[in-house]
Amino acid sequence: MRVKKQVLIAFSVWGYKDELWGDVLPMSACHLLLGRPWQFDRKVIHEGDSNVYSMLVDSKKVRLHPVVPHSVAPKQPPKTPSYCLSSREFEQEVEEEGCAYALIVRHVATSVKTTRNEKLEALMKEFEDVFPEELPQGLPPLRGIEHVIDLVPGAPLPNKPAYRCDPVASRELQCQIEDLIDKGYVRESMSPCTIPSLASS
Repeated sequence: MRVKKQVLIAFSVWGYKDELWGDVLPMSACHLLLGRPWQFDRKVIHEGDSNVYSMLVDSKKVRLHPVVPHSVAPKQPPKTPSYCLSSREFEQEVEEEGCAYALIVRHVATSVKTTRNEKLEALMKEFEDVFPEELPQGLPPLRGIEHVIDLVPGAPLPNKPAYRCDPVASRELQCQIEDLIDKGYVRESMSPCTIPSLASS
């Protein structure tokens, strides 16, 4: 990572005060990292078992001990900003700005107004047989153009294991099939193969 900026930093650690030139880099671990240059310049001795740093400062031995958990104040959650003013703050704002606006919220009963379109109503009246309330019983009459699914003679049928269906979905499927059979829209299939008609999510 290329260093583009340096800054002189004054810091203190448990009474030990010092300043040094530090490289400015994006870092999420901590705010200040005392690395090898600082240890070399101050002739710092690191005790690995206790994680204590010791050095001589003006002929005085300084030992920097690690921070124990209970000495660190718990991090407070960020406060949610409040957009409400007290009466005193409101009066102060009015005095400084010289004006105030009041927003009054009230419920207004409104009725939905429908606009009539005479041309659309006439068109719906002319073709009212196309939009019946309920569909007639049975399939529509043959009109000379019928659609079929052509099967390849002698082609092997795919054989895949069946899966369990949810009981609620199975009952709903059975009710819909019986309703369609009663109305004459579908009939019982005599095909040797089947496909899933309702997939569970």
